[in-house]
Amino acid sequence: MPTASNEELFYSDRNLALELVRVTEAAALASAHWTGRGKKNDADGAAVEAMRKAFDTVAIDGTVVIGEGEMDEAPMLYIGEKVGAGGPAMDIAVDPLEGTNLCAKDMPNAITVVALAERGNFLHAPDVYMDKIIVGSGLPEGVVDIDAAIDANIRNLAKARKCDIGDITLCALDRERHAELIAKTREAGARVRLISDGDVAAGIAACLESSSVDIYAGSGGAPEGVLAAAAIRCMGGQMQARLMFEDDAQRERAQKMNPGKKPDRKLGLTDLAAGDVLFSATGVTSGFLLEGIKRLPPQRAVTHSLVMRSKSGTLRFIEGYHNFNRKTWSPN
Repeated sequence: MPTASNEELFYSDRNLALELVRVTEAAALASAHWTGRGKKNDADGAAVEAMRKAFDTVAIDGTVVIGEGEMDEAPMLYIGEKVGAGGPAMDIAVDPLEGTNLCAKDMPNAITVVALAERGNFLHAPDVYMDKIIVGSGLPEGVVDIDAAIDANIRNLAKARKCDIGDITLCALDRERHAELIAKTREAGARVRLISDGDVAAGIAACLESSSVDIYAGSGGAPEGVLAAAAIRCMGGQMQARLMFEDDAQRERAQKMNPGKKPDRKLGLTDLAAGDVLFSATGVTSGFLLEGIKRLPPQRAVTHSLVMRSKSGTLRFIEGYHNFNRKTWSPN
């Protein structure tokens, strides 16, 4: 039987996971006011402000390690900012609005994201590119390898899934730098699903049977890679990554943030997000991960969120009904 203190920690952990839903809901409701209005900066600013205010009620002693940038670059949720109402020491990774362009253009897969881990358990990732490869759960360990050719990875994945290569779908960002990745995938006989933005949602989708995505690969933002890793830890999937540097200054910054470790080493899942991890995301626009905000007259809205804990491996999809006449804040 667990001790009383362990029981208290267990129930606190569960309650904290649900508190995170309120944080991502607040950011999603605020940014949804700007959906389709073509103003991505306004949408992002609204999400940042709402998320920062929502953290004031969360019972943690939090430090932002993945956020909106350095202190002189971001007014809120900057790297190193302290948030929370007091409690256990936690590191926080946030993307108040992943897919600002998606929100501004009312395109699929804009979400708000928060992940928590005990102090020191997230990779401190600078704002550089990160090469990533992600597959779901229930597969042999090492079924894919970031250093292997993509066609070899696809063949190994199809063999492990006991399916034809033609049944495998790879998801990647639609970028010129991925031309060879896309061509080699198609030459191998697999399908390619391209997205314009939002690789946190895409990485998570590779771990969801209902998403029709079997593997995510290619380069995207390093902060987004840490957030995806937090979710994948909860889902039992596999991920490998490697930071990519454009110059010596970026390499030196990564070295400074993670002293004693090679900046360009191959990163496993627990190198990105270790220990007990909590994750929450709320949909802003509908996509293959979550439904978006649905407004209901008068002054009401419906949210759809996903909250996960690595300790239990439970995924909860939460539908929330909000009455703005009763809230202490307004998303407008």
